[in-house]
This record gives sequence, C-alpha cells and structure tokens, in this order.
Amino acid sequence: MFRLNSRSNFSHADVLIFGLGYAALVFTFTYYATGFQDAFKAGFAVEDGPVEWVTAIALLIAALVLGRNTYALWRRGNGLLSITMMFLYALAFFFAAGEEISWGYRLFDMEASEFFRKNNAQGETNIHNLVLGDVKLVKTVFGSGLTVAILIYLIAIPIAYNRCPRLTRICNQAAVPIADKRHVLMALAATVVVASVNLPFKWEVYELVFSLLAMSIFLRPRNHEITT
Repeated sequence: MFRLNSRSNFSHADVLIFGLGYAALVFTFTYYATGFQDAFKAGFAVEDGPVEWVTAIALLIAALVLGRNTYALWRRGNGLLSITMMFLYALAFFFAAGEEISWGYRLFDMEASEFFRKNNAQGETNIHNLVLGDVKLVKTVFGSGLTVAILIYLIAIPIAYNRCPRLTRICNQAAVPIADKRHVLMALAATVVVASVNLPFKWEVYELVFSLLAMSIFLRPRNHEITT
C-alpha cells in the first residue's frame, strides 16, 4: 500500500519534526495518566503557551514551504491549475498561522475592533472564535468539520492514492501533497492519544501534531516529483 525509502524520505528535518510530535503526544498522555490536568491546562497547553506557539511557527513554516513550492511549479512551467492551487494552499496555512495567535492581538497588546468585541467569543481579533447568531465557528467549521477534513487528508487519501487512478489524477492535477507512511502513522497515533485522554485543551495538541505533519509533508510529500 505504501512504498517508503527511509534513507531518501526521512530527512534531518523529520528527526526534529517527528521528535517534537511524538514528544507532545507522550507528554499529553503522561499528564493524563498522572492526573496533572490542571498543570496541562495552565502550563503545557495554556493559551500563548508552548503548544500554541510551536503550532503557529510550524503553520507559518508550512506556508513558506508551500510558497516555495508554488514558485518551483511556476519555474517548471506547470499548468495554471496546479500553480494556483499550491498558492491557495500557502495562503490557507498563512491564514491558519495568523489565526493561531489571533494576528498578534495579545502579543502586541492590540485592542480588538467593536465588531470582534461583540461577535467574538473571546473578544479577540480572529475568525475561528466568531459567533454568528447561535453558531460558534470554532465548534462547527473549525471544530468537527475541520477534524474530519484533516483525517481524510492524512489517512484516507494516502491509503486510496495508489489504489484509485482517478483520485491519483485529481490530486496530481491539483498539486495536492500526499502524506507518506510515516505521516499516516503519526496521524493515527495522535488520533488515538487525543481520543483516549480526558484533558482540557487536548485538541491544541492535535493541532500541534497536524501543523508538524504539514511541514514534513510539504517538504517531502510522497508525490514530491509533482508538487515540489
């Protein structure tokens, strides 16, 4: 199902990326197993804490890598669709990085506009915490919906990629970077750990692992000869 050459695919960057990812999962399970839930909430996964900042930095690096890949596709003379899609991926991850730190709202001690003070659940300058009527985007679009999309991308698509010629063609035309076996395994490990622990802010760790996986995938996807 997967073909993986660890010498060529597992880079020095992956040593750091996967080390951070698995360490975060071990720490999370340890906090849960030892009963230090308050320490997890107030320290490890606290807002503006280590998990959030590593996530934001990883998302920004992922966006920059996608920007580099966009330029590489343009230099190679790829089709307009693949170049445009890669550029949109870069914009999406840049947006995600900004949202993760509320666009510097707390970092630079900025004051939110009246719109965000009234319509944002935390009174901050970001989109994912907006409340539109009775709809909380963090629980709908950026909650369960995003989680399903992430699982499809990290697990379902890689498994079906080589088995479904039509899917292979669509992904390649749209320059979709495909996860490799190492990425799928970490995605499964993160899903099991996060689903099995009862900790406040545990989804922050899931976001961290996804951001690290995104970095690794975009640097060296399975279909790197097409997307990088």
